[in-house]
Amino acid sequence: MSASPSFSLNHMVAPALSPERFFGLCRKVGAEGAEIRNDLAGNAILDGTPARSIREIAADHGVSLISINALQRFNEWTREREAEATALAGYAHDAGAAALVLVPVNDGSGREPGVRRKNLAAALRGLAPILADRGIVGLVEPLGFASCSLRSKREAVETIEENGLASMFRLVHDTFHHYVAGEPELFGSMTGLVHISGVDDRSVPLEELRDAHRVLVGEEDIIGNIGQLRTLRAGGYDGPFSFEPFSPTVHGLKDPAAALSRSIAYLAAHV
Repeated sequence: MSASPSFSLNHMVAPALSPERFFGLCRKVGAEGAEIRNDLAGNAILDGTPARSIREIAADHGVSLISINALQRFNEWTREREAEATALAGYAHDAGAAALVLVPVNDGSGREPGVRRKNLAAALRGLAPILADRGIVGLVEPLGFASCSLRSKREAVETIEENGLASMFRLVHDTFHHYVAGEPELFGSMTGLVHISGVDDRSVPLEELRDAHRVLVGEEDIIGNIGQLRTLRAGGYDGPFSFEPFSPTVHGLKDPAAALSRSIAYLAAHV
């Protein structure tokens, strides 16, 4: 385990910024890595920015591209999903990204125990050769919402291991979703990336927490980020903590660098 944690930024910290300004923000706050997204209208990747342009801009700013976030509904494996996975993995390779985040179905379908396992295994087996051919790691991200078809990290780990795919897949541990799911276990040695965000609104019941409540982590955080991060590091995780706040209050900050720097300093002092 490294002496101090490293930090990264997901483009969701400031989704209106161009790639160049986003990578500049990473450099300004001392974030060593970045995650780009394929769900930001008018921005890379949806605006047609070539992958090699992203690679060059990131390199110019001295930023490592950790992942593309994300292949949605990955555990609903169809010909359409296979085509999406092939395109995103190719983009990740050409952009110099190390991994592709995999987000499960989250509309209330596919939640039955037998169906969950079957669908997950089929998706992992289908994804494995696509990722392997392009040198990309798959990062499985269970979501804590009751509507999600994959809430349990243990279920994800067991399915990965049962199919002999531990060399190809790791978990995304999202501190918000870990709290919402109520799953006690953390799997540091099987975690490939950690998404961090905080919640400081004490008036919202657990079952009503949504992405819009996710802010930067500070002293008012109620979801236990510090404890989670300490446990992950003690359990073998030695990768970056990537900021992924969805709250409009964060997206509207006039000086995101100052707010991020405060959060980074707080976390670095306590983890």
